[in-house]
Amino acid sequence: MAFVMIARQALFQLKSSTSVKACVKECKHDNSKSHAVQLPEKTRNSSVLVLGGTGRVGGSTATALSKFCPDLRIVIGGRNREKGAAMVGQLGKNSEFTEVNIENVDSLAAALKDVDLVVHAAGPFQQAGKCTVLEAAIETKTAYLDVCDDTSYALRAKSFKDKALAANIPAITTGGIYPGVSNVMAAELVRAANTESKGKPERLRFYYYTAGSGGAGPTILATSFLLLGEEVVAFNKGEKIKLKPYSGMLNIDFGKGIGKRDVYLLNLPEVRSAHDVLGIPTVSARFGTAPFFWNWGMSAMTNLLSPEFLKDRTKVQQLVQLFDPLVRAVDGIAGERVSMRVDLECTDGRNTLGLFSHRKLSASVGNATAAFALAVLEGSTQPGVWFPEEPEGIAIEARELLLNRATEGTINFIMNKPPWMVETDPKELGLGIFL
Repeated sequence: MAFVMIARQALFQLKSSTSVKACVKECKHDNSKSHAVQLPEKTRNSSVLVLGGTGRVGGSTATALSKFCPDLRIVIGGRNREKGAAMVGQLGKNSEFTEVNIENVDSLAAALKDVDLVVHAAGPFQQAGKCTVLEAAIETKTAYLDVCDDTSYALRAKSFKDKALAANIPAITTGGIYPGVSNVMAAELVRAANTESKGKPERLRFYYYTAGSGGAGPTILATSFLLLGEEVVAFNKGEKIKLKPYSGMLNIDFGKGIGKRDVYLLNLPEVRSAHDVLGIPTVSARFGTAPFFWNWGMSAMTNLLSPEFLKDRTKVQQLVQLFDPLVRAVDGIAGERVSMRVDLECTDGRNTLGLFSHRKLSASVGNATAAFALAVLEGSTQPGVWFPEEPEGIAIEARELLLNRATEGTINFIMNKPPWMVETDPKELGLGIFL
């Protein structure tokens, strides 16, 4: 049986020569430095406001934008002038700092004046009651991008679609690395399957791994704790189901440079958006970290602390302050490698995956978010509020370029290959996993 499955996958691989050639080309591109981007003339000297620009995610986004497109005027938005000045010093002459409070309407309006695009990277997004930045962007007719990783916030942002459309403003929510690039990878796997397969896509699974906090420090720590307070929403054969957070552990092979890692169910927005947008009946998302005792600790927290406690941003921030010194110490040992694996199964037995691995989360999330920002500036996004996998968000013809930019510096980037061709131990091919 295993031989038959491998033979069938090998035959499929030979038939999908176009996809293989594209993948090989992508894997071999020069990752040693960023490639300068020549924006259309009308947007070449655009101004981009990066909110949370003094933090890890926002700072790395600003850095990536500066490297991709030195002509851009980059405005670092934050509360700390000292950190802002340091960031401007790193970016150079085409940058400046502006003090802004994202909870204050007047402060946001002033910061958005004369800005062409705002990148909202001031997380965490969990338990945020309003989409103040998006509302301000629509009011000031400013293009918008966020790196939201919270389902409720993302759906709330989508509810502003008609207002953004009326204001003729393009906006993308969940446009970071995961969710974000992972959504585009999923969309491309589905598009290839619909073109090349006789069956229909029926099961989509997102797997994520980050060593330690990925060098992202307090923000990702707060995000992780807040997510532990949310029931996991997944889809099984079209039915919406709710599961316990950080349960359902699987040992997943992330290929060379990462290997096998334990991952656990989390409530992530790409599950809902992929189900709705791509029409996949069964969808789930899992995340894991290292060293292994962090996973044990996360699992223990879901059992020892009430959901009400873990949904309280104030209490979670206190937890973050308590754990932060230990996390930073462990980060120095664990590193910040990151990997995403997206698996798609079809009704005819066709199984394909996309794989993205990088040595540094801080660099890769910057490249990923910058790739979305550049796509918006280049006109790839239509007016309205969109998820990354929607063609109105990132045009189908713009996806390859976005992925090329987002994957600069990767140690492994593969698209549309059967699992046995990339796994370190392919003997486990065919095990039944329903979610």
